[in-house]
Amino acid sequence: MAEERTSTVDVLRVTHEASSRNDDLLAVEEPLEIRVAWSAGGEQREKNISVTMRTPGDDFDLAAGFLMTEGLIGAAENIDAIRHWGSPNVVRVGLRDGIRFDGSKLDRHFYTTSSCGVCGKTSIDALRVAATPLPQATAIDSGLVYRLPALLERSQSAFRVTGGLHGAAIISSGGEVLCIREDIGRHNAVDKAIGALFREGRTPLRDSILMVSSRAGFELAQKAIVAGIPVLATVGAPSTLAVDLAREFNLTLLGFVRDGRFNVYAGEVT
Repeated sequence: MAEERTSTVDVLRVTHEASSRNDDLLAVEEPLEIRVAWSAGGEQREKNISVTMRTPGDDFDLAAGFLMTEGLIGAAENIDAIRHWGSPNVVRVGLRDGIRFDGSKLDRHFYTTSSCGVCGKTSIDALRVAATPLPQATAIDSGLVYRLPALLERSQSAFRVTGGLHGAAIISSGGEVLCIREDIGRHNAVDKAIGALFREGRTPLRDSILMVSSRAGFELAQKAIVAGIPVLATVGAPSTLAVDLAREFNLTLLGFVRDGRFNVYAGEVT
């Protein structure tokens, strides 16, 4: 619900002619701590693996999507339960008995990007989450590409009233919107959308497109590849590293998908 993601604040609106006091709707931003609990050697272990600034709502999808796209959990069946843990801003993901969890992988999950600031991965090599190339670059119909922005915007209810939320839509090759999520962070919106389908056991998402209302950085391309999504389309520009990754892993990458035009940076369009 849009109401869960927005809050009313008092503002002073100023124009050349006059100023007046009014209410304004803003996107809510709050921290979310993601914890993982698992059993190792007969002992129960628990670790805080991430704190992300997000828009409340779809927190379980966000946690599951983050764990999946960062290569920490490979199947939805590995999860026993996801719940808020003592606070609406803490989510605990409990793994099933017998599921091995490599806590050492966590050392590479926090690093510096243009969007999140200093997060702390220890090496450039650690940026890569283990993934295999997609079968082959998918040729996408240009007629569908032109429709992608409208398919995304149609479901961005919170963005329409705030102008402050990114949207991520997973769309079938036939043009059906399979899932859409919004968040103040574009990475979170993507994790929420992927996580929702991951929790339903619907990954890898071979016959789909990820459409995002942002630019395409390395992480977004990587998340699409890990989820098995063959096409990533964004309203903005890609980065050089995103293009390199897309070409290496057979990801079709489209940028500037808006206003009846788009650029193809990797893959083919028919």
